[in-house]
Order: sequence, then C-alpha cells, then structure tokens
Amino acid sequence: MNKYILLFLISINISYISADEINDPFEDINRVTHNINDTLDNAIAKPVAEVYGEITPEFIQNRITRFFKNLAEIDTFINQLLQGKPKLALNDFGRFTINSTIGLYGLFDPATKLGLQAHEEDFGQTLGVWGVPDGPYIVLPVIGPSNARDLLSRPISSFLSGTFAMTDTDVKITLTLLDAIETRERYLDFEAMMTGDVYTFMKDAYVQSRDYEILDGEVEDDDFLEDFDDFLIDD
Repeated sequence: MNKYILLFLISINISYISADEINDPFEDINRVTHNINDTLDNAIAKPVAEVYGEITPEFIQNRITRFFKNLAEIDTFINQLLQGKPKLALNDFGRFTINSTIGLYGLFDPATKLGLQAHEEDFGQTLGVWGVPDGPYIVLPVIGPSNARDLLSRPISSFLSGTFAMTDTDVKITLTLLDAIETRERYLDFEAMMTGDVYTFMKDAYVQSRDYEILDGEVEDDDFLEDFDDFLIDD
C-alpha cells in the first residue's frame, strides 16, 4: 500500500478521467466496503496515526519512512528487470546496497547524494507493462482501492517487500503494523483536498495514479508530481 501516497493529489494534476469511463461493475458492493473501511479508519487507524504524528519527532518519522522505502527497493529492483530496464535495475540495486550499509539499514539515503535516484515499481506495474488489462475496479476490505490485476500481483510484491527474509513472526507483524501507521500518518494532511463524492474521488485517483506509474510518468509532464516525494520526506 504504500505506493499510493499520490492518491490524494493525482486527480488534480493529471488529465481527468471521467468516472463513467472506469470499469466499476461492482460499484454497489464497492461502496459498501468503502464505507466500512472509512468507519474502521476513523475509529482506529486515523486516531492511532494522529497520536503517532504528535508524539514522534519529525526526524524519527523520516527515518522510519526511509527504512520502509529502502525495503521496497528489492521489489523495485526485481520489477525493473522484469520490465526490461537493466540500467534502472542496477541503479536501484545500488541504492539498496548503499543505503542498507552506509545508510544504516536505510535510515539515511546517501545513494541519492551519490546520484542514484529513487524509483518505485511493483509487480502490478510490471503486469501493466506486459499488457495485462487492469480489469474491474475493486475496493478491498481494510486495504482499499485496487483492481483485478493489482489484486493478483499483491502476493508477489508482498513477498518481495523485503520482509520475506525475516523469520521472526513477531518482527514481521510489528514491521507491518508500523508501516501501516507510518503510511496512514502521511495521508493526514491531504484529506482536506478530497472534494465531492469521496468514493468517486478515490476511484478516479487510484486509476489515474496507476496509469501514471505504469507509464513512468509519461501521461503528462508534471513537475509537482515529480517533486512530491521530496516534499513528503524532509532530511
């Protein structure tokens, strides 16, 4: 989940896709699931994220964010290879190696200062590059927006997230929960930007963000989106 921080802003920065053009044959049940997720979020996830944001110094928050981004480099590296991008794969493997050693397990990002820029790829994007259609839009319990293609790809990217090498179940659970809290906290400042029907907003944003990622940002040149990750994480 963690790749969709663009979700709240993408729809106002990429050419608009009408909700009528999105394949959403399960809208009725999707809306029910969306409402349940929203209720659970307001009751549990959002309050926890707010407390986390209040009690955790910004420097520590940024280190945690970078730790999880570093784990995701493994997923990115393998999917760059699968997409036929060996130079980018080498770049991302170099980032993981440098940041996992000199950068203290990814807590710091010396790789960027050495000229190795970050990318984000997952198996859902790889399937999209291979021409696999996205299929119907789906709202998953707890997880949220998805589509049939991304649903099928989730086990692969989950395995490649970096936690697959951890044998201690308690550690895996702790890291998963911390990742979820840290990600939810980063969404807090952007909720006010959602307008109109929230379900439609989320659907449009999800579809457009995935198209943007699969096409490597070639949907439309947008300096705002390219700089957005830098805004989210201050050194």
